Amino acid sequence: MTRLTPVLHVLGLVVMVFSFTMLLPVATAFIEHDAGQHSFDEAFLITLTGGLLLWLVTRSSRRELQARDGFLLVVLVWVALPAFAALPLMVFQSGLSFTDAYFETMSGLTTTGATVLTGLDNLPQSINLWRHFLNWIGGMGIIVLAVAVLPLLGIGGRQIFKAETPGPMKDSKLTPRITDTAKALWGVYAAITLACVIALKIAGMSWFDAVCHAFAAMGLGGFSTHDASVGYFNSPWIEGVLMVFMLLAALNFATHFLAFRARDLRPYLHDPEVAGTLGFIALSCLGLSLYIWQKGVYPDFLTALRHVSFNLVSIATDCGFASADFNLWPIFVPMCFLFLSCITASSGSTGGGIKMIRTLLLFKQGARELERQIHPHAVLPVKIGGHVVSNQVIFAVQAFAMFYVGTIIAATLILLASGLDFISALSGVIACINNAGPGLGRVGPAANYQSLSDFQTWVFTLTMLLGRLELFTVFVLLSPRFWKA
Repeated sequence: MTRLTPVLHVLGLVVMVFSFTMLLPVATAFIEHDAGQHSFDEAFLITLTGGLLLWLVTRSSRRELQARDGFLLVVLVWVALPAFAALPLMVFQSGLSFTDAYFETMSGLTTTGATVLTGLDNLPQSINLWRHFLNWIGGMGIIVLAVAVLPLLGIGGRQIFKAETPGPMKDSKLTPRITDTAKALWGVYAAITLACVIALKIAGMSWFDAVCHAFAAMGLGGFSTHDASVGYFNSPWIEGVLMVFMLLAALNFATHFLAFRARDLRPYLHDPEVAGTLGFIALSCLGLSLYIWQKGVYPDFLTALRHVSFNLVSIATDCGFASADFNLWPIFVPMCFLFLSCITASSGSTGGGIKMIRTLLLFKQGARELERQIHPHAVLPVKIGGHVVSNQVIFAVQAFAMFYVGTIIAATLILLASGLDFISALSGVIACINNAGPGLGRVGPAANYQSLSDFQTWVFTLTMLLGRLELFTVFVLLSPRFWKA
């Protein structure tokens, strides 16, 4: 308890801060006079009171958090906040179980975009806005937000920032202070989101749909206000706008910040992930469009290119929008989508998966080992972007890849044992650990996760959490050495 109590003290403060995010849907419900107002009134009071009580009870234990405390706090925050975020859904829809409500909000905050809800077109605007707002705040990370707006917390900000932000190289500083770094990232994030809202409105969406889909696109969360997702609009212009902003969200926001600050595109040229991410996606769009066209799924190449490109970009960037039921296409194509979702997103983006930087490192390490078979005594450094990568980083990336594959295998086997079919189990696990949303089979783009048993739903929920926190942040808590003084 000596270690846990100071962490709970900060958790109480984070929960109090989180309660104020509910004021946006509260205001929406008040203005629109929709049926969700009572739900958010209750949820706001419960969340604020719960956070306040936890903070007061533990205030005598306040101290500067250590490095390992950052990992514990991050996990507790990402476990606790979905429970409070689920309250408005449960109050509004009395028949919704805690399991399903928690899955929905975990999916929102982890930017997975998998849903158990139907009838999205008829939900009150406040409820729909809340789901999408969870995508947005989860995209950059609620911990980073808390550190940015509460610089006086004294909670070991840099350690928490490093525990929460994705990617293997987290030590490069954009600004001297962690609070300034977090504010800079959020400023860029908000500016691009605003541009997305305006572009979607010009493309033909209503202001409400534009705001919601911009939140989901920038968070790479993939929630929609319609059961048919982006297919509801049937608009190449809307699909084109969303593709552009999904690609932006899949790139490192540190690179965006440097480009904004310098008013120059050269930071993108110096970022080795940009070429990898955009190159993989562009070549895959062309190749799979040709394949789909030749298989006769669409009558002409341009139509195939439109539908393949949008859905590929959406899944590859780990967003999860859908404009067509790609579950009905030849299985080679959606399986390629899921493979791309594992590797395409950049570190420092709002996407999930292994990340492009790790993919490049694994590829270069594999090439080095092949070269070493021929020249055993040669000095063969691994370089990324002209810089030598230490063996320590390479070993960490290899360990991550092992845990990543092991988790997919273990979760898939557990789901198979529970009675779920192989395609649904494997594709769902890949989609959830990459925070990509729809899988195939029973969890495909034309269906959702509603038909699963409670046990299966919790397995997918845990998989989303593991993917969002990139495995090590959670698994380190299982180490006995972590709990030793």
